[in-house]
Amino acid sequence: MPNSVETQLIEYKREFCDSLIKDVVGFLNCSSGGHIYVGIDNEGNVYGVNSVDNEQLRIINSIRDTIFPSTLGLFDVLTEEKDGKDIIHIIISSGNEKPYCIQNKGMTPKGCYIRVGTSAQPMTQVQIEELYSRRTRNTLKNIVSHHQDLTFEQLKIYYQERGLTLNNNFAKNLDLLTDDGKYNYIAYLLADKNATSIKVAKYWGKDKLNLREYKEYGFCSLIKATKSVLEKLEVENTVSAKITYTERQERTLWDPKAIKEAVINFIVHNDYTREVPPLFEIYSDRLEITSYGGLVEGLSREEFFNGVSMPRNRELMRIFKDLELVEHIGSGMSKILSSYSKEHFEFMEHFLRISIPFEKSFDKDIIDEEILQSSEESMVQSSEESVGQRIKTKDEILNIMSNKPTITALQISQILGVSQRAIEKQIKNLKEEGRLKRIGSTKSGQWNVIK
Repeated sequence: MPNSVETQLIEYKREFCDSLIKDVVGFLNCSSGGHIYVGIDNEGNVYGVNSVDNEQLRIINSIRDTIFPSTLGLFDVLTEEKDGKDIIHIIISSGNEKPYCIQNKGMTPKGCYIRVGTSAQPMTQVQIEELYSRRTRNTLKNIVSHHQDLTFEQLKIYYQERGLTLNNNFAKNLDLLTDDGKYNYIAYLLADKNATSIKVAKYWGKDKLNLREYKEYGFCSLIKATKSVLEKLEVENTVSAKITYTERQERTLWDPKAIKEAVINFIVHNDYTREVPPLFEIYSDRLEITSYGGLVEGLSREEFFNGVSMPRNRELMRIFKDLELVEHIGSGMSKILSSYSKEHFEFMEHFLRISIPFEKSFDKDIIDEEILQSSEESMVQSSEESVGQRIKTKDEILNIMSNKPTITALQISQILGVSQRAIEKQIKNLKEEGRLKRIGSTKSGQWNVIK
């Protein structure tokens, strides 16, 4: 909820009015973006908004239709409650195609505004021309796709799953076309087939010397590739557990909610102009995510960590938000920082990286300290229960392998809810006991359970 007074980042409007568009333009043209609350007056008194749904739609249409260049993916319009009344919260990102202007006024002091203090002030002609000369022209929207025979069945399915329908004008509405009507690079990334893939590498140790696994997710819609990466990392986020007399404690390698936000952010804000996709690397002690492009020009590290949104690829941001992969603009960084500090980020000239150290895992066969300090009788009983559990686990493994002779240790661990390491240890014991034998190679062979 907002403060009681207006600031550099906060503007209040008792009701929708023409000046609201000036304030939106002012926030788009400044480096930090901002927030507008409709239903609150300049003194912070809450009046609320009648017919909040209709007003929300009215504001969305006004921002979309009256400001140039396109504001697609640069703003959110949310409904919130304050003092028991409905208000409207408009979140505006700093745009990377400055100067923005009121379309029918053009790039003149009457059309271009910038936030100064607590108000939107007209820009001088010198300011307008300076910003225009620095405007990012090589955006994905303006890069023509080298393939024009694109199809978007995957994208349509994802929209349908959210109860949304893409009509015949979807390419224009989603900014998938250049000004001359050709498919742009955003369209290429979202098409059913393309040459872009996201790599996930897994290593045995703490460096790149011994590659354990290498997978590529892509050559398809970036949405599908993103979901595949999220699913892969969910599988890799192994759960370890410790059982005490009072409870079962579980621990994952990383915070899944924070990492999901990091994955989405690093994919959405990656610079694809040189066809360099994000990279995901899993080491024995950490997860690293690296994106190309570094910080967006005009965004400082302080602003980055404060959640200031300045989307590099606003078109992708809009679509990811439509599909509910992004909650709302500027929300991701706070979720990441709630679990991992700024020290986990590394800023390079052309790359941005986050390095997530693994949580220390529990060993399933280690008895909790409180048990070790208990009586000898309790220790013997715990030891017997532990042996009994291992025997039970072995029998369960053999039963599963009898029905699925090609199953892997990872798949068994997921079925039984036991770590892959523990399953591999039990399989080794079973082989040594002569109760299990592998026929064929380790990749394509089958397990033979010996009765």
